[in-house]
Parts: sequence; structure tokens; C-alpha cells
Amino acid sequence: MTIIAGDSGLQTSVLEDLGDARKYRRWLAELTLPHLGEHPLEIGSGLGDYAEEWIPHLSAMTASEAEPDRFAQLKARYHEHPTISVRQLGLPSEPDPVPRYTSVVSLNVLEHIADDVGALRSMRGFVRPGGTVVAVVPAFPSAMSRFDHAIGHQRRYTRKSAVAAFEAAGLTVEMARYVNPIGLLTWYVSAKALRMIPRNGLGLRLYDTAVVPVARLVDRVWAPFGQSVFVVARV
Repeated sequence: MTIIAGDSGLQTSVLEDLGDARKYRRWLAELTLPHLGEHPLEIGSGLGDYAEEWIPHLSAMTASEAEPDRFAQLKARYHEHPTISVRQLGLPSEPDPVPRYTSVVSLNVLEHIADDVGALRSMRGFVRPGGTVVAVVPAFPSAMSRFDHAIGHQRRYTRKSAVAAFEAAGLTVEMARYVNPIGLLTWYVSAKALRMIPRNGLGLRLYDTAVVPVARLVDRVWAPFGQSVFVVARV
């Protein structure tokens, strides 16, 4: 089992800090929801915040985490939950004997894994025929920052390189597009130029409250580039 690369303490701290970025989290959750089917498996669920967004819309869901401490917190959060099950899982790994999920979804996880094609092959192996593999990954190598390296990002993607990885894993890409151009411009200033680390506080709350709604509107009509690449592929 491959544990996600990077400083696990920093990763958990950032996940906790970004828990207040509710509008941004809801944006990504709503973006991916139509492609998940009735029982998705989430890879790299962290502390379970995205699972919380999806719960009201799904009949069943499996959340997973590789890092032991975060897995323990995830398991405690959803202990005996009626619709969510939790498993410890890192990629690449052996698939289940009988694929049972309608989709596998990962949000800002694939960039942490050295063998991303191998991880995508594993994802494919968890999904029933006709299901989907859905991912959001950070965009543009030129946006790689000190924070990216510290948190364990192995790479950033372009739309072309993301599609190439999915296709190398035997998946048929149905959609690949950039998301959040305003976010990318903001990232170049904050993370690249000012070398800031995303943290909870007034700045994050202002960004989430004031900038994210505008960014969503812009994204609907104009996204020739973006902070992330959003990919949906068919098994």
C-alpha cells in the first residue's frame, strides 16, 4: 500500500484549517456529484468533509484514507453512520475481487501519488463496468510552489497530461476541463509570489465568502485555464 507523500502533520493541519472553506468545498462537491452514481468510493477522504457534502444525495458511500491518524479520525466521525462505510486504503493496491462501486472519486489526491497511472488502474479496478473514475487535480506545473512541495505534491497537471494519465490506465476520458481561473491567478500571487501557506483566518473566510461565488460564475462562462483540472472517465 502506498501512503500519500508529504508531511502528514502539515496535511492534517491544512485539512483542519480549510474546513471553514465551505463554499469552495460545496463547489467541488456539486461539480462531481452528477458523476458519482448510487455508491461511490472516495479515495483520500482525509477528515471526511467532502463526504459530509455528498451524504444527503447518496443512498450509500464508502470513504477511505491511507494515513493512519486521519483514518482513525475518519472512522470515529462516521462510526455507525447509516449510509457511510469507512475503509483504510492507499493506492496503488489490489482491487476488490468483485468491483462493487458505481464510481471512484478523488479530490486533490492523485498529485500526491508517485505512480499516478498505477493509482488510476487501481481505481478502475474498484468500479463496476460502465462506472466512472472522477478526479480533481491541481493545474499547471508553473504554479508549483513551496507549499506544493511541503505538502507532498509530486506534480501539477495540464489538461493534456491528465488525459494522458487516465488513458494510460485504460480509462476512456469523457470530460477534462479546467476549473476556477480566478483561483489560479490568486494562487500565483499568494502561494508563488508571497510564498503563503493556506491557513484558516480572516483571509480564508473573506476569500470563501466573497471570491468563491464570483469565481463560480466566471467558471461557468470562461475557463481557458484554471486552478484545477476536472476529469471524468468511463470504465
